[in-house]
Amino acid sequence: MTAPADPPKANAPLPPLREVIARHGLSAKRGLGQHYLLDLNLTRRIARDAGDLAHGTVIEIGPGPGGLTRALLETGARHVVAVERDERCRPALEEIAAAFPGRLTIVMGDALAVGIGALGPAPRRIVANLPYNISTALLLRWLAEISAIAGLTLMFQKEVAERLLATPRNKDYGRLSVLVQWLCEPRRLFDIPPRAFTPPPKVTSTVLQLTPRPRPLHPASKTALERVTAAAFGQRRKMLRQSLRALTPAAADLLAAADIPDTARAEELTVEQFCALTRKWEAMARG
Repeated sequence: MTAPADPPKANAPLPPLREVIARHGLSAKRGLGQHYLLDLNLTRRIARDAGDLAHGTVIEIGPGPGGLTRALLETGARHVVAVERDERCRPALEEIAAAFPGRLTIVMGDALAVGIGALGPAPRRIVANLPYNISTALLLRWLAEISAIAGLTLMFQKEVAERLLATPRNKDYGRLSVLVQWLCEPRRLFDIPPRAFTPPPKVTSTVLQLTPRPRPLHPASKTALERVTAAAFGQRRKMLRQSLRALTPAAADLLAAADIPDTARAEELTVEQFCALTRKWEAMARG
């Protein structure tokens, strides 16, 4: 039996991250949601938990000075595409690219404007310490491209992670819970305390793994499901017979057709029930 190959090493030793930050003037910018994770044990843990990175493309969003970037390459990622908006970070990332020739591509730009399918060949895995201020917007964009993604290992503020994992009748359960769980299987990996970051955020962070499902959990149109959940959770304190009037004046008839009590509230419905409600709404709209 052939012994597994050792993870690839950098061609030359890389300087400590704190030195890199000081040398390139990379003090974190609050407006960009930057909180640098400098603990190599944690970045390596994230890289290991992301799964088999030896094939296809690993996409990292907001690498900053490159702590997680290093860990991904050291752990055996065949090719990493790092998308960074902050031009100040380019020299630090170029140092990593030089240490791992041909294995790191730097894309300077806004991740919200970049299509995942254009960043490299499949299988594509997204591994990132997401900028807090755009984490939800990025996730919603990726859900629209989920068929192009093999897996996502992402760090969120803990409160956002709780929303993604929440089940019905939980205060955190909402539209994002339904859409994510419809398309992916979310799993909590571990929490990271504020003190692990520079500068420390005011909240705990959580690393999640989102595994795209081979097909959506239940049949429904994505566009229609988005509209139904937006209406349902838009007035979550009200009964659905009231909140769904934003979709149709016949909200009570719609609920009856989906076999849902007209006294139900949005947070009580399962993903399956939301999909059933969506199909009935589309059928009613078609007449």
